[in-house]
Amino acid sequence: MRYVLPVLFVLAPFLFALGLTLPLMTFEKLFFFKEDPSLLAIVASLWESNVALALLVALFSIVFPFAKMAAVAAEALAPAGSKSSRFAKLVPLLTKWSMMDVMLVAVVITAAKTSGLANAFTEAGLWCYAGAALVTTVIQWIVARRPKVTAPAAADQA
Repeated sequence: MRYVLPVLFVLAPFLFALGLTLPLMTFEKLFFFKEDPSLLAIVASLWESNVALALLVALFSIVFPFAKMAAVAAEALAPAGSKSSRFAKLVPLLTKWSMMDVMLVAVVITAAKTSGLANAFTEAGLWCYAGAALVTTVIQWIVARRPKVTAPAAADQA
């Protein structure tokens, strides 16, 4: 168990980076046209047509998951017994939004398949993105289960 947390700390950002850059899904239209956008390509494409939507997607898909990883890492690396209440309060808030993008992509794929507009298939980017969210959640769970060390009383130090 001693080596699990460091491995997960390396794995989470690695999977997150792959999730941002690898294709999330493939759309095949009329068997001739094929699109396989990555999350960064989707945000860039939205930036050209709808800046507000691009900012919203970037916020929920890139900024919140990254902030959650950073907050979990800061909470995990804080010395035992220290006051990391800012991070402890921030992590649950960010957790509520961390899997929203994966769910939205699943809804888009289902909608494309059921409408007959295109054949849609998940790609490695979506699995890496979901894996990063899950690994971050596992890190958070391990950190929360750590034994709490209380600071010695002032009388004991004298």
